[in-house]
Order: sequence, then structure tokens, then C-alpha cells
Amino acid sequence: MTISPHNKTIALPTILTLLLPLFFSCSAFAANKPITQRAEVQQFIDKMVSQHQFERESLTQLLSEASLKRDIIKAITRPYEGKPWYKYRPIFVTKKRIRRGLEFWQANNEILSRAEQKYGVPPEIITAIIGVESFYGRHKGRYRVLDSLTTLGFDYPRRGKFFRKELEHYLLMTREEEIDPLSLMGSYAGAMGKPQFISSSYREYAVDFNDDGKRDLWDNTADAIGSVANYFRRHGWQQGAPIASKANVNGSAFKKLIKKGLKPTLTQAQLASHGVILDETQPDAIPAAMKATLIELENRSHKEYWVGYRNFYVISRYNHSALYSMAVFQLATELRKQHNDAIATLN
Repeated sequence: MTISPHNKTIALPTILTLLLPLFFSCSAFAANKPITQRAEVQQFIDKMVSQHQFERESLTQLLSEASLKRDIIKAITRPYEGKPWYKYRPIFVTKKRIRRGLEFWQANNEILSRAEQKYGVPPEIITAIIGVESFYGRHKGRYRVLDSLTTLGFDYPRRGKFFRKELEHYLLMTREEEIDPLSLMGSYAGAMGKPQFISSSYREYAVDFNDDGKRDLWDNTADAIGSVANYFRRHGWQQGAPIASKANVNGSAFKKLIKKGLKPTLTQAQLASHGVILDETQPDAIPAAMKATLIELENRSHKEYWVGYRNFYVISRYNHSALYSMAVFQLATELRKQHNDAIATLN
């Protein structure tokens, strides 16, 4: 809620009108009503019993132990991706994250090489994803996943349907993997483990990459690496293909291309016809038929432009944000450069 500083007085009814939605935006918070007595939760339990053969009494007891947390709602309404690029990039592309990334690469070189051979995804991309998501496994989340998904599923109407579906996947996942659903910790949005997979992604893309008979994304680095690589391959990663190119823009026609989304749909000729020129020493290295999208990033004093290709779009399937994909790309680029420099020095 924003009240203009120019309004010196506001009538009491107006204040009440403005504040009431805040008090009652989360019905369980406001009424302190046990969550399992709420109609929408009972409907969810009915679904889990009828469709997935959960035992009603035990599921009701489990959900009654979930804690609805205001700070989860607060966190999801202020995502990092809401920041401008000049504030977002310094969070993820840092000397410390690069140094730790090189250490992670060195420590897991054999596993990363095996993942590249099997899935076609290079080590620097896998490393960068795990680096951005959990600082190489150090920061895996401080919320119980059950609390996050229950809070967002039933007290965040904007995306309640999505998070109720994730709660469904979570309960199925923990049953399938024989994990106590009260034990797992994750992000405010319910993302889990070193690669921060949400429940549906865990069920669909997680792999047992060290053949020990289970998929463990919390403590097993091999499984985390293999699962990220599998996720990328399944979303269409093109081995050896470019990710993004810096671009210059002329005129104003390019502005029509900015809101085309992250999926590459524009040919090189279409970009050029709108005043977009690749800032490359050898622009011919990009095939003329390769589809792309134009990306605008906000710096303090100017706008920065990039052309993203299919692989840039694949990165965005992990987090549907141009800022996220660019941070992963730039971190990966620096990791590859410094890794190669280190090898050259040794030779």
C-alpha cells in the first residue's frame, strides 16, 4: 500500500478500506483457524485420498503440523528478479562465487565430465546453476518445504493453484522416495537441495547419477550434477551451440522486439532490419538461420542489449527470468575463462 506524501489527511473510512485487505489477505493468519478445517484444504485432502490413495487421517495430521508463515508471503512478493540488472548481477557474479565455483569444478571434475559426455551440458553451466541456486550446496534453504508449499498453496491466491500442485507433487515425492515430509528444508518457494529443484522437477528430472539406488539432491553432489544436466537436456539444450551475444542497437525500431519474450523467434535478418547489430569480432560465426530474442538490461546510466539463443532460453526454463539466465551465463563464462587460464598456466 502506498499513500501519497502530499495527502496530509485521509478520512477514517478510507484508511479502513485500505488496511482491511492487509489484515484479511491470509484467512488463516487473520482468523487463526486450524488449516485442516478450511474448505479448500479439505478439498485438497479429498483429492489426495481419491486420486493417490493417501490415508485421510494421517494426511490430515501431517497438514495440521504445517506452519503458515508470513515471511514466506513477504519473500515471494519481493523476488530478486524484481531488481534492475545493475543490482541483480552483483548478487550472483562475484569474485567469491567464481572462486568457490572453480573449487567445486576441480573437486567434481570427473563427475562434471561424465555429465557432459552423457547429457551434452558443459561443466561451467552445471557449476554456475548450482552456484547461483545454493552457493554450491552451502545454502539449501531455511524453511520446511511443507510449510512453504502449504503457506503458498492456501494463503497466496495469486499463485495458489501452482503451489497446491507442487504440494501434491511433494507429498507424492516424499512417499516415493521414502522421506519424512516434515524433515526436508528448502527455499521460501519450496525449492530443494543443491540444485534447488521444486517437487515436480524432482520427480521428473532428478537422477541417481552415482548408482547407489536413490536420488539425493541434498547431500549427493553426483546426483545434483547429473540432475541439472538431465534437466537441461530434457529442455532442449544444444551441445556446442552459442548462448548469447552482446549487441548494439541503432534507431528506435528495435524497441518493438524487446517484449517478444525469451523464446527465440527472430532471425538474424529480422534483428538487423530493426537496428540490432551483434557486437562480435566474428559475427559470421552465428548462423544466419539461428533464431534469437533481444534482451534489454537496465544499468545505472544506460541500457545494455544482448541477443539470446536457444540455449539462453533453456537456462530460463530453470527460472523464467532474463536476469537469472544472464547471471548464470556470465558466471559460467567467467568460470570457463579462469578454468582454461589455470590449465594453460599449468602447461
